[in-house]
Amino acid sequence: MANLYKQKRLEIITIVYWFLLVYILAALVWWFIALWQQNLQMTNYRLNDLKTGDPLYKAKEKLINEERKRKETQYIGEGATFMLLILVGAVFVYRAVRKQIKLTAQQQNFMMAITHELKTPIAVARLNLETLRKRKLEETQQDKLIQNTLQETNRLNDLCNNILLVSQMESGGYSTTKEECNWSELAKNTVDDFRSRFPGRIFEAEIEDNIRLFADRFLLQLAMNNLIENALKYSPKEKTVKLRLVSGPRNHLFEVRDEGTGIADAEKSKVFDKFYRVGAENTRQTKGTGLGLYLSKKIINDHKGNITVMNNIPSGSIFIISLPAL
Repeated sequence: MANLYKQKRLEIITIVYWFLLVYILAALVWWFIALWQQNLQMTNYRLNDLKTGDPLYKAKEKLINEERKRKETQYIGEGATFMLLILVGAVFVYRAVRKQIKLTAQQQNFMMAITHELKTPIAVARLNLETLRKRKLEETQQDKLIQNTLQETNRLNDLCNNILLVSQMESGGYSTTKEECNWSELAKNTVDDFRSRFPGRIFEAEIEDNIRLFADRFLLQLAMNNLIENALKYSPKEKTVKLRLVSGPRNHLFEVRDEGTGIADAEKSKVFDKFYRVGAENTRQTKGTGLGLYLSKKIINDHKGNITVMNNIPSGSIFIISLPAL
């Protein structure tokens, strides 16, 4: 119902907009025709007032016709200028309004998604803790519940970090602390952390040793986390997530490969936009807020690097981070 209401509202706004634009253009054309006819009438009146026996008849007639042509040129110039300004302004207003409506819808979807994303790990952790308190479980069952609780709290922590960082980085309130760091060590620790958090998933890692660069360790790890979590969300549980870190003479490359459904070419340029998520809002089932890839791109750009996405043959996606070497 909400989506239907928004669609109807957008249709009404569009109809009203085009009606007003057509009305303004019609008024401009009517103004141009009225002035043109008035100029012709005034010219005819002045020509009729001339006396044929006047020795200056030809000179006066020439002056009147020159003034008519000058006004016609003035009307054409002014009309064309106003027409161009109206059309440029109309396009600008139309795009701005459409963008604002789209952004508002994305923000509303984000609020619904973030509410769900926050409530789920809290509910799971609460249920697990209540189970541990009320029931006497075997050690293996306790370990499983504790592991599940830690996994949900880690997801909640990552989500909060993403939201806070986006807000701080966009407002200029976050100051990066860049230093020389070992990317290989950081990547290995990240992979080990995901293996412990997701014991049921398959990870393959190819990480070269002693790859060093100048970066903010916390932000770089957060960018890698977001890419890996994205691969886990959009690929089946039985599929492998492949990680690769290799060095180059000028740039180091970090790749995350998944074997999911992949990303359509038309959406590849949009997946890094704020709040954007692949698929339609009413059919999407994958969890997420649309901030992970946006924040990753912002972090990598801040490190003078680049992040891209390409197809993984035969299925899936490959996200590649490229950062300058020391």
